[in-house]
Amino acid sequence: MLITFAGVMGKAGAYGFLRIAVPLFPEPVGWWDWRWVVPVLAVAAIIWGALMAIAQRDMKLLVAYSSVSHMGFIVLGIFSYNVQGQQGAILQMVNHGIIISALFLIVAWISERAGTRDRSAMAGLAARMPVMAGVFIVVTLAALGLPGLNSFVGEFMTLLGAWQRAPALALFGAIGLVLAPVYMLRLFQGVMQGAPAGPVPKSDIRTAQLLLLAPLVLLMFVIGLDPNALTSLMTSLGQAGLAR
Repeated sequence: MLITFAGVMGKAGAYGFLRIAVPLFPEPVGWWDWRWVVPVLAVAAIIWGALMAIAQRDMKLLVAYSSVSHMGFIVLGIFSYNVQGQQGAILQMVNHGIIISALFLIVAWISERAGTRDRSAMAGLAARMPVMAGVFIVVTLAALGLPGLNSFVGEFMTLLGAWQRAPALALFGAIGLVLAPVYMLRLFQGVMQGAPAGPVPKSDIRTAQLLLLAPLVLLMFVIGLDPNALTSLMTSLGQAGLAR
């Protein structure tokens, strides 16, 4: 249920902004100019979600707050009102669904075997779970925006669109790019590296679980290496006349 909500249903609001709210209500109402309020809130969500993720010891909460931060990039791209930003937002909607779903699955399987979700109560799992560690590091690198994997292109395009709208939005939004490696690498290192700090699972990832993750990992590489396969389909974006 959590994976369905974060990976799929969480995009309903972004789709509503892009295809319903913005086209139907192009002008602000009264004093509340949402054309600037919403992107500022999006930047705040990027930074706040990243800081909250850094503060978490519970692996599931860490992934959940990282999801909030990534959704901020989507909203920022939509309200850049240009092609680059909105293409990046849609690309990030796809990327977010892939990465967050994989992260929630991995965290659930690790906590099931270790008996805890506290990342500070476990370490050294890579020695007993090498395949899980290999898949986990790929997903971790995708989540922090490593070039060559899918999230990098989407985040770059949303920030490029935000820069065209207002450079300050892109500069503050880029703080999320700096903080993402902090919480993601701390998560991976705390769980997989070091001397075992608690009960060490005796079994690695199961074949069925690996087969479930394989298409998600493949898409991370495919989209990261050839994002044009998706962006070339986005031909009706960019409400440039609204950015006033």
